[in-house]
Amino acid sequence: MAKNIQSLERAAAMLRLLAGGERRLGLSDISSSLGLAKGTAHGILRTLQHEGFVEQDAASGRYQLGAELLRLGNSYLDVHELRARALVWTDDLARSSGESVHLGVLHQHGVLIVHHVFRPDDSRQVLEVGAMQPLHSTALGKVLSAYDPVAHSEVVEAERRPFTPRTVTGEQEFESLLDLIRAQGWASDVEETWEGVAAVAAPVHDRRGMPVGAVAVTGAVERVSPGGDLRPELIAAVRDCARAVSRDLGAGRF
Repeated sequence: MAKNIQSLERAAAMLRLLAGGERRLGLSDISSSLGLAKGTAHGILRTLQHEGFVEQDAASGRYQLGAELLRLGNSYLDVHELRARALVWTDDLARSSGESVHLGVLHQHGVLIVHHVFRPDDSRQVLEVGAMQPLHSTALGKVLSAYDPVAHSEVVEAERRPFTPRTVTGEQEFESLLDLIRAQGWASDVEETWEGVAAVAAPVHDRRGMPVGAVAVTGAVERVSPGGDLRPELIAAVRDCARAVSRDLGAGRF
């Protein structure tokens, strides 16, 4: 019978300890609770911190669970299930809005498009499933950055290069934008990534209330944002779609 790896068992016990009880624990608390020497506990914590599973508060020196665990937890929800739950609702959204609809998830410091419903006008269009979009400029990316701690960490640390003169790149201005997105429940991209293109996006949550993706309507700026103002019925329709998908995933009504 194969033996368990002791260091992994200790790391797992440490994560369970941090997941329960107090939000943050000091090195002495952790070592005494697990019956480990401080040097051994510190070595495991340092490794977990390097991998993003544990974070250390700079002021107190105490430890807490890290954002990387959120990413692993979200991956428990299979992307195919998310897409399957969204099929009917995104089809309805494309039909009612007359625009393209994208479903995106956080992936490798960007937004991966996992489902794309064509604009229902029989025009020639390119399927964008599998395409990557930036976090800081697109409506999908900004919604994920506002609601997902992992996405927020990645977008803050990344270089936010301007794609157009409208792209928000300054850290303080960008954080203020994310505050606004959280307050209103949706994000927009009006020629911030591509000239002539506008989009509106809203977050999708799972049964735990965690953000697992986002849905967006995308189209020509003159249709989505005529006269410089986003069409309020589009905003409402995108938010309704995101709520419907979230409810199908077990989220409460919100």
